[in-house]
Amino acid sequence: MGKVPRVLTVAGSDCSGGAGVQADLKTFTALGVYGMSAITAVTVQNTEGVLEVHELPPELVYRQIEAVVEDVGVDAVKVGMLWKEEVVEKVALAVERFGLDKLILDPVIVSTDGTPLIREGTLEVMKKKLFPLTLLLTPNVPEAGELCGVEVKGIRDMEECARRILDMGVRAVVIKGGHLEGGEAVDLFYEGGSEFHYLVAEKIKIGCVRGTGCTFSAAVAAYVAKGYELVESVRRAKEFVREVIRRSLSLGRGCRSPNHLWRTGGCAGDS
Repeated sequence: MGKVPRVLTVAGSDCSGGAGVQADLKTFTALGVYGMSAITAVTVQNTEGVLEVHELPPELVYRQIEAVVEDVGVDAVKVGMLWKEEVVEKVALAVERFGLDKLILDPVIVSTDGTPLIREGTLEVMKKKLFPLTLLLTPNVPEAGELCGVEVKGIRDMEECARRILDMGVRAVVIKGGHLEGGEAVDLFYEGGSEFHYLVAEKIKIGCVRGTGCTFSAAVAAYVAKGYELVESVRRAKEFVREVIRRSLSLGRGCRSPNHLWRTGGCAGDS
């Protein structure tokens, strides 16, 4: 048996299983990599929204990463919800100290229902401490606009924002365009120079689905750990997420829940 790709998620816990660490671990399993987690915060949430956020001590976050790296090893890492400045600093320290160079960063700012998931000032620390260590940043359109300080309304805005984000130190960025108007979801991948890669697919008109950003960044990390080139990892992750959305489950009173295990038949799905 060959070496099993090992992927670590550093993110918040979602007790209802649709987003955060739980979504990441399901994604890792579905894509055939060994998943591990370092929990940054515990959220109380369900399909209707986030009710509470309880932070974990920054040193505990660091110790989780340390324990995994020093024993099992890590081929790629996905970073999601980083609640406050001190957690960002500890994660950045761990990334540098343990040489975690395949870092996929999902700059989580708000939840699907609009609940803030980052304290004021933390984003600036993230730009300074973590962006220079990041292989790929995966913001959606609103997050990209927040990072760039501009309103992203179309493709040209996405291109300009992508250039600005690379100037912040990340090696590559994919801006997810599902929030833009129109019948197509256009994602923009950029790693410098004059070439932009556009990933285009028809939007799936199914309503609100939770955890899609978490799932996407986790899928990219999984494919990177399996040895795929970065742009191909992004393409494959987009295809995976499309099926997760298309086969999503109506489980509660709010948004639909992602069906990560559709490949295995683990969740039959509904209409």
